[in-house]
Amino acid sequence: MKLSELQPGQNAIIKSIGDLGGLKDRLMELGVLCGEPVQTVRVAPLGDPIEIRIGNEQLALRKEDAQKIEVEMISRTKYPERKGLS
Repeated sequence: MKLSELQPGQNAIIKSIGDLGGLKDRLMELGVLCGEPVQTVRVAPLGDPIEIRIGNEQLALRKEDAQKIEVEMISRTKYPERKGLS
């Protein structure tokens, strides 16, 4: 599945990063690395750009670039949401 296919609120793990030229190095500096969890925060009304969250960073990517990043969905049952102490 491509990063561009995730819906807002969906989580995934980055599996591979395709040929993004010089942008690939910059994204890697910002934490876009294989094995890192990523979440789609929101998508612009016309579908471009896409806002993502990786760790504490929030980035906006062009849809064209997000299509070159391969991800694997994380199911909620595999990684349940944390609850605070009651």
